[in-house]
Amino acid sequence: MATRDLRSDDPSTDPDADYDYTSDSVERPGLVDDLRERVDGDVRFDSYTRQLYATDASIYEALPVGVVFPTSTDDVAAVVSYCADRGIPVLPRGGGTSLAGQAVNEAVVLDFKHAMNGFVGFDPEAETARAQPGITLAALNDELAAHGLKYAPDPAWGDKSVLGGAIGNNSTGAHSLQYEKADGYLESAEVVLADGTVTTLGWVDTDDLDALADPDGDLEARIYADLRRLLDEEADRIRERFPDLKRNVSGYNYDRLLADAEAHGAVNAARLLAGSEGTLGIITEAEVSLEPVPAETAVAMLTYDDVRDAMQDVAPVLDHDPSAVEVMDDVFLDLARDTDEFADVVGLLPDGTDSTLLVEFYADSPAEARRRVADLLADRLPSATPAADPPGGTTTDAPVHAVDALEAYDDDRQAHFWKMRKAGLPILLSRTSDEKHYPYIEDTAIPADHLPAFVADFQAILDDLDTVASYYAHAGPGVLHVRPLVTLADEAGVAKMAEIADRVTDLVVEYGGAVSGEHGDGRARSQWNRKFYGEDLWASFRRTKAAFDPDWILNPGPVCGDAAGEIDMTDHLRVAPDDEFDAGFDPALNWDTENGFRGMTELCHGCAGCTGHQDTTGGVMCPTYRAANEETLSTRGRANMLRSAMNGHLPADPLDDEFLTEVLDLCVGCKGCKLDCPSGVDMAKLKTEVKHASHQADGVGVLDRLFGHTEALFHLGSALAPVSNWATALPGAGALAEKTLGIAAERDLPTFRRESLRAWFDARGGSRVPEAAAEHTVLLAPDPYTNYSTVAVGKAAVRVLEAAGVHVALPDGVGTSGRPAYSRGLIDRTRRIARENVAALAPKVADGWDVVYVEPSDAVMVQDDYHDLLSSAPAASVAANTYGVCEYLDRHGLDAAAGFDADGESLAYHGHCHQKAQQRDHHAVGVLRRAGYEVDPLDSTCCGMAGSFGYEAEHYSMSQAIADILADQVADSDADTVTAPGSSCRSQLSERDDVDTDGAPPHPVQKLADAL
Repeated sequence: MATRDLRSDDPSTDPDADYDYTSDSVERPGLVDDLRERVDGDVRFDSYTRQLYATDASIYEALPVGVVFPTSTDDVAAVVSYCADRGIPVLPRGGGTSLAGQAVNEAVVLDFKHAMNGFVGFDPEAETARAQPGITLAALNDELAAHGLKYAPDPAWGDKSVLGGAIGNNSTGAHSLQYEKADGYLESAEVVLADGTVTTLGWVDTDDLDALADPDGDLEARIYADLRRLLDEEADRIRERFPDLKRNVSGYNYDRLLADAEAHGAVNAARLLAGSEGTLGIITEAEVSLEPVPAETAVAMLTYDDVRDAMQDVAPVLDHDPSAVEVMDDVFLDLARDTDEFADVVGLLPDGTDSTLLVEFYADSPAEARRRVADLLADRLPSATPAADPPGGTTTDAPVHAVDALEAYDDDRQAHFWKMRKAGLPILLSRTSDEKHYPYIEDTAIPADHLPAFVADFQAILDDLDTVASYYAHAGPGVLHVRPLVTLADEAGVAKMAEIADRVTDLVVEYGGAVSGEHGDGRARSQWNRKFYGEDLWASFRRTKAAFDPDWILNPGPVCGDAAGEIDMTDHLRVAPDDEFDAGFDPALNWDTENGFRGMTELCHGCAGCTGHQDTTGGVMCPTYRAANEETLSTRGRANMLRSAMNGHLPADPLDDEFLTEVLDLCVGCKGCKLDCPSGVDMAKLKTEVKHASHQADGVGVLDRLFGHTEALFHLGSALAPVSNWATALPGAGALAEKTLGIAAERDLPTFRRESLRAWFDARGGSRVPEAAAEHTVLLAPDPYTNYSTVAVGKAAVRVLEAAGVHVALPDGVGTSGRPAYSRGLIDRTRRIARENVAALAPKVADGWDVVYVEPSDAVMVQDDYHDLLSSAPAASVAANTYGVCEYLDRHGLDAAAGFDADGESLAYHGHCHQKAQQRDHHAVGVLRRAGYEVDPLDSTCCGMAGSFGYEAEHYSMSQAIADILADQVADSDADTVTAPGSSCRSQLSERDDVDTDGAPPHPVQKLADAL
């Protein structure tokens, strides 16, 4: 099934939507008009879009001329032809995950991920596949999984990076010990050349080159003439100067060309484009060969006291023929330990662990997988007791350096180890100080035997320049991601970066390595190719560039410079010494990070972790991006825009209506980025801060006041029930609400109960479990929904807690947690509410009571957001003793006492995004399973209702687009019933025609009550 073109059902096309993802400020409107006449895809030259595409995952920033979103090869050819006639540079771009700056330029950017992301076909006899350049590698492999095949190159960010980018960077990945780089799998490609010509490049016998080559012919003939020149004139230099490494991706791909000619008597011109970073031609469709998916895998995590010990072990580990060997040092592990997502994995390591080697094996059976790990441990850690008896296989004479080992055979445990390793760069860049572990000389490739000496000499350079670095990545093939800690905020830091790069390049040459073993040249390393390859090959690179691109319009700069000569790695830095940060307001929340609010604003470095799709990446982040496939809706997009508006790179005021509408208002505040972003960019908190500042400057709007005072509205609705319910059900009531209040007419408003939960509880005489007889005493805080609308859920919570032997009380003076006001940016009101609640709860907590909420967002408000509002010991104590209802049962082991006895009904569980962000979502699943239910926990994002967001007419279409993703997941589940703890989620699901809920879906605590 082809990847869906999300442009076809764009939420912004809804008449009520007040956004279009762009600004009103458009550069070069004449150029825009010309291109729109020539292409079917979208053309955007507005200031917001240009800033969004000014950065990638590197340290560089270059404002593009504009962005085109092509839908076909014809679109690409039209753009290139038009730009070639006018000397306008063109840059093909995929996922924007490049780390060396090759995906940013002062050019017309072609975004292939947006629409040209389809799977074209599969040839079972040839075991090849054809796909468009914008398909993610994960989506490509999903298409191939049923055939037992895969596209072998596997860069760490394969669920966000795309096929065209993998070819353009000549990517490989952690398993390059087993597989080749992207060039080895490229069989042919449909290519748009620099003059707009569309051709297919593939295999050509060397004997046939003369017939195709003509240095005075058309562009394609001149390209073949250059291939002939390389084979005839440069073969000896290529053999002499190109390193004998599988992982070299610097310069043009001459060594592959020569190797193919010598091995096959043929060359493949498409393979010369691999690693060319869009400077030679633009691939619009690629045919790639495939590899079989291994039957089984197993992982051993060896631990060491020092990274140099780990380096000493790489060569003997390689004798065991692993599929991958990855290293992580102390700097990496310390940062991972402080990251919510990986703290539990690092916590498994023995105390004092400085570094690790993650060693993976492929095998044909589970037994073989265990034997291979056992064989490794018998050699590298004889004191270990492996899960299988060692088969008496490979042994080495090398000294033992490992201290301990962890084994992983099940998929989940292996995936968690790999996830920590693959998040290396984002974890390292989670620092909010000016000093960061920037990538610029981070993927040198060194022969494994030379790694220990190289690391020692590299460390000497760092010591000499008074800095430190982290070492991690693909130790097996000799690729180390070494990221020195530097600042780019002053001239001295920039000079230090350049000196480190220069001296390390000399070191690489000395040890027979490669300047880039994975991430390419880009803006970071292109200037070193002259030193690395010598003047003759440097000149040859430029001749090849001129043959393919006579006017130097295709991504000029990377690999061999631009028309004027080599480029400087210190140009176009995203963070520069002359930058001045000015938020325009004083932050109102607590920002416990280095550099405070500014540090969080500048934290995103563009890794694109927020641009994965639900079916390949999972998790919560980022629901609006997943619904609309728009860069501005990703966490990266919003963070880049906010930072750029505050450091002067974007001429926009973040408090302006346009900026708020297009950039921040479509953030649903799901908090997913706080966990799913490995750097921990907290966009929900940033949005709240900016919304508050806008209220301070311009006042509070009607909807913000309305939804920020939910407690009063619900109290009134309950007091007037059932009349209030009749009124909202009258014909025309919805249209009137939309016209006067901006509430979507399609929405069902909450049903109010005349008897509130508090009134019911008082009428029954309080708790049925005497306080004196209870080991646990709970204050069940009645949030507005539970108290006035979903009273049945509150009653179920009381029944379940009491069945578990808990004495329950409803606290006086506590109503709303402040979540509605906080989500609308009403910080002053929220802080008052928080103080009142803490004042009411803290004395009881001090006496041993716990606080429980039925509504997940209210529980997380107290557990997490109160820290941002209040700095006091009582607030911290209340937060530490507050739970969601299922979390409380699970953490205190109370469900066994309740005596649940469900009948095995199957449940599809949609967890609340706020609880997922706090890693508290699994508690309900565990309790429901132990109660006797079969539970399918959906790996889902936000439901799209997001409190008041989905009620707003201008956001209704976006809310439904997000809900489409959840509805598909519910439909794909074999479960009988869907359950969700969030009232917003249940409301959203109940209104869907494509979800069978028979009314509102139950809260998990209701299913527990049913099982009593």
